[in-house]
Amino acid sequence: MSSLDVPSHVSLSRIISLCSPVSSFSQSSSLLLPNSSSSLSLCLSAVSLHRRRCKTTISSCSPSEGEFESVDEELAGIEDDVESDFEDVSDEKLDVDELELEAEKAVREYSLSLSKELKIEEEPVADKETRGRRKMRESIKVVNIPDHLLPKVSIVGRPNVGKSALFNRLVGGNRAIVVDEPGVTRDRLYGRAFWGDREFMVIDTGGVLTGSKTQTDVMEQQLSVSTTIGMEGIPLASREAAVARMPSMIERQATVAVEESSVIIFVVDGQAGLNAADVEIADWLRKNYSNKTIILAVNKCESPRKGIMQASEFWSLGFSPLPISAISGTGTGELLDFVCSGLGKIEDSDIENKEEEDYIPSISIVGRPNVGKSSILNALVGEDRTIVSPVSGTTRDAIDTEFVGPDGQKFRLIDTAGIRKRAAVASSGSTTEALSVNRAFRAIRRSDVVALVIEALACITEQDYKIADRIEKEGKGCLIVVNKWDTIPNKNQQTTLHYEEDVRTKLRILNWAPIVYSTAIIGNSVDKIIVAASAVESERSRRLSTATLNQVVHEALAFKSPPRTRGGKRGRLYYCTQAAIRPPTFVFFVNDSKLFPETYRRYMEKQLRSDAGFSGTPIRLLWRSRKKTDKVFGQPPVSKPKSNLTQKKMAVVT
Repeated sequence: MSSLDVPSHVSLSRIISLCSPVSSFSQSSSLLLPNSSSSLSLCLSAVSLHRRRCKTTISSCSPSEGEFESVDEELAGIEDDVESDFEDVSDEKLDVDELELEAEKAVREYSLSLSKELKIEEEPVADKETRGRRKMRESIKVVNIPDHLLPKVSIVGRPNVGKSALFNRLVGGNRAIVVDEPGVTRDRLYGRAFWGDREFMVIDTGGVLTGSKTQTDVMEQQLSVSTTIGMEGIPLASREAAVARMPSMIERQATVAVEESSVIIFVVDGQAGLNAADVEIADWLRKNYSNKTIILAVNKCESPRKGIMQASEFWSLGFSPLPISAISGTGTGELLDFVCSGLGKIEDSDIENKEEEDYIPSISIVGRPNVGKSSILNALVGEDRTIVSPVSGTTRDAIDTEFVGPDGQKFRLIDTAGIRKRAAVASSGSTTEALSVNRAFRAIRRSDVVALVIEALACITEQDYKIADRIEKEGKGCLIVVNKWDTIPNKNQQTTLHYEEDVRTKLRILNWAPIVYSTAIIGNSVDKIIVAASAVESERSRRLSTATLNQVVHEALAFKSPPRTRGGKRGRLYYCTQAAIRPPTFVFFVNDSKLFPETYRRYMEKQLRSDAGFSGTPIRLLWRSRKKTDKVFGQPPVSKPKSNLTQKKMAVVT
């Protein structure tokens, strides 16, 4: 050995100590450099910046011949090795435009396969009449009017008269849950509808309960308390108190809908006939809302001939009865004519000052039952938008609400029903709960950012992990909301750190999601949810430039090359591009995707996150096998020479 003893491996810190510091290296990086130049892994930018200085500094040490290669040769080996792992398309051997098209195709194929995997139970689609009106609506060019400027039409009546079925008929689709069971609808449900060139907002309400019903009837018949989710876990006194308050909460929601509407559709049951509750509701409307247009719709009149006879007994209510059928659509055209005649016109000045609406991100609030989802929605909008009750399973439909953030950004908030385990839902035998969970999954699919709410004391459960897995597979941005934070006793500065560590450990699949701690019932820190959701949506919609993406991938390959197989094969990267946003999707064209194991793919994703961000959103990396000689830029494919046997067969045919 010479006077300079050089070990077989030189650490990266030793190299950097001989050179000036490199900003692109993190202090925690530890990289070993063997004598073989083929396995050297250094950042190309660092090499280019310090090549001369490294050569001058280390060459002064005069190592013995054969023990330490010259730095110039080592650095040349570094560049050759990294460039062999990533072959740029600047040499025009690959058609970039064709690769971009192939990347978009790969994204579509992946999305299609994922949608088949995450199958949601389909419900009956709208009939021909509703689909025809929807096509007519799409063919008419109308002004994009914000929801709060549209005139409103509310649907009221006692329970189980078909209000939700009529709501679905007017707005199209299956927005509201329709089950032959009283008391299913509780909160206000909004939906856009149109007739001709008029567009308006329809509001579905819960059944109005009147004094003619005893408390026993309310508990057993109207609210179906015996099948309410989660009742067994609540003490009897609290259960009775919550049930006693439920009718007044539903009536309060219906009252708000009636007060903000210019037209009221009063629905009665033509098959059941006149009811004492119908008389009380009619007196209530006539006494308090005589200045509004009130239309008496006698539902469940499928036969036009019998419908006139069924509607005749409702003349005593003081309104002109109109026989309709929400299921078959009979009479709904005439009903819409009356509705449009009672709607006021929107002032042109209101529309002129409104620019055409841009993309409005949707934020869905999901989680297990009774974790405080409805309380968070009410705290954000500053009103009792949904019913909040200690009884889990209070929310049934997916409730959409427009919300304007502190910075003026518009959002669409979606409150959902609690998601229980599939086995628990099936064992309960409740059709209403099954439909509620189905709508919660649909809300996740049509949202941009999902706020996963967990209860602070319960922490992470198995069901929370399953919901998180669903969010990640759907490709939605996500933030974790730890609600009821005030219930944690003896909090100190270390409590949040330990709790976050526990959440990250149990929800590894969402280790990129920000965490917000709040107490929705008193409005504590709920504003941070919107701030975090806005940041997540920005990251989810971000697109990297080609130069930035190339730099990130070059550095990732420089630090860690793809592993070699036992046969000596190594993966080579030809081209990479960001093919889509929401979520950010990157397509890597390589020589063989099988040469890139799952560990290396996770490493590449980690490097993209550490270097380019994308906090709060999943990112997808698609790997496509492609031989570089398959498509030569600007040249037709070369045909293979035919074999002698093929030539002989052609000669025989001739």
